[in-house]
Amino acid sequence: MDPSGAPTKSYRHPVTSVDQTALADELMTTMAALRRLIRRRVPSEAPGLPLRGAHVELLQVIKKHPGIGIASAGRALHLAANSVSTLVNQLIDIGMLVRQTAPDDRRAARLWLTDTATQRLAAFRQVRIDLVADGVARLSRADRQALTEALPALRALLAVLDVEDGR
Repeated sequence: MDPSGAPTKSYRHPVTSVDQTALADELMTTMAALRRLIRRRVPSEAPGLPLRGAHVELLQVIKKHPGIGIASAGRALHLAANSVSTLVNQLIDIGMLVRQTAPDDRRAARLWLTDTATQRLAAFRQVRIDLVADGVARLSRADRQALTEALPALRALLAVLDVEDGR
């Protein structure tokens, strides 16, 4: 509810309470729908062969942590190491990753992006930014302001959940 007691406007249905369960459900539903829509639109607009969402997420983790190992990447993505290993092999096959043996542990691998992957991620990111920026530009000034004001709270929620996850 807004300060006057009126139901808060929602783009799907009215949220008549700030009950944490309802808010969490609406937030998850809305964010998931936004991510799905972006995932559907981006591959058709980004150059090169389409990559699955899991591939892009793994590439993003490796970009953020060059030389990361498979187990650490799995923890970052909440995936089993064997699932990450499968993704790694697929990305190596299409020229997106390089796997090197870790100098300190010959059994461990370190993962690095290829130049192709770096360029592809940059193009993918720009298409996503352009897509969302175009949508944001079509919103009312009040809705753009509401999104701007919500960002710190969303970052705080992410931080709380990330800490609870043991990171």
